[in-house]
Parts: sequence; structure tokens; C-alpha cells
Amino acid sequence: MTYAVVKMRGTVKTKPDARRTLELLNLSRTNHCVLVEDNVHYNGMLQKVKDYVAWGTIDGETLSVLLGLRGALGGRSRLTDAHVKERTDFDDIHSLATAVASGKAMLQDVPDLKPVLRLHPPRKGHRGIKKPFPEGVLGFHGNEINELLLKMR
Repeated sequence: MTYAVVKMRGTVKTKPDARRTLELLNLSRTNHCVLVEDNVHYNGMLQKVKDYVAWGTIDGETLSVLLGLRGALGGRSRLTDAHVKERTDFDDIHSLATAVASGKAMLQDVPDLKPVLRLHPPRKGHRGIKKPFPEGVLGFHGNEINELLLKMR
């Protein structure tokens, strides 16, 4: 199982522990998204920065859309089906995305792929960045993170 982690708030006036944890997660700017696996180490890191990020379980369809639109290679070029077929064991972006979402593969398996997806701010806005999930967008979303990610595609 794979979590999508999106940085929702800036780091001005944050504690050094939280700032360092965001650096370790490769979340340097707001609206950046990374994929992490579901294990105790990442779960502890996510609990430490729960007031700055939104995370949840991503599915293959949403990840396929995000990689098609926002997957970036070195040299400012986009991730394409041809690149995936040429450099990996997968035939296209969709098969790669379903394997990554289920935990059978990792994005590091694709050479030259940047680990951060740079997303737009959410279309039609979000519920607020100062309250946790049911009222706002911070914290654990479960499967409903896919709706937020599609708004930010």
C-alpha cells in the first residue's frame, strides 16, 4: 500500500523537528506531492508533520492521471509511455501506476523520474488549511485523498 503525501502549508514559524521531517520527505514547497510506503517509519514521520500535510491511500487510476500530467524527467521533459516501456518492465504509465499503488513497484524503478510531483492548487479551492480532515484538509484522508489529488492535477 502506498500513501500520497501533499504539503498543504508553508513552513514559516514551524518547529525545527517538523521542518527537518518535511525535508526528509522531500517536501520543500506547498502543493508538492511524494509517494511513500505504509510502514512504521513513514507513519511516525507523518504523525510529526500532520499539521502541515495531507495524506492517504492512493489508487492506481489517480496515480496514472498524476504521472501522465505531472511526472517529470530530468531535463524538464514529461514522463511518457514510450519512456516507461523503454526503461522499465512495464508497458505504459497505467500499468506502472497500478503496480506502484499496490506496492509491487516503486517510482525509483523508473530512471530519471523526479521523486516529487508538482501539483496545482486545488480547483474550486479547499476546505481550509488550519483544521484536520473532516473540516479542513490536513491529516489522514484514507481513500478520499484521491478526490483532493484529482482537484490538484
